[in-house]
Amino acid sequence: MHELGIVFHIIEKLEKVAKENNVKEITKVNLEIGEVSLVIPSYFLDVWKWAIKKSTYMKNCECNIIRIEAISFCEECKETFKTTKFAKICPKCLSNKTYLVTGDEVNIKDIEVLE
Repeated sequence: MHELGIVFHIIEKLEKVAKENNVKEITKVNLEIGEVSLVIPSYFLDVWKWAIKKSTYMKNCECNIIRIEAISFCEECKETFKTTKFAKICPKCLSNKTYLVTGDEVNIKDIEVLE
């Protein structure tokens, strides 16, 4: 379960930001998680609920997950397509010369705080 490591990394980053900005508490975090990032949202949220109890700045922090659709680009025909529907084969020209544009990221989009 790599969600544990990701949760700890995010909490570490957020606590650093809170400390540097004299924030009393982080109340909400919006995360962008790509649909092919290998992060399972339900596992992530379970770990999140457990891990924030140990945090100085995030004991009651809500986590909202925004899913980012996986989109690939075809180098042959220059079209984009849904990765989860067509995998690595372009549905327009059937080329396999494609690459992922979005959908594997894990980003902190924004936070809400008490000062």
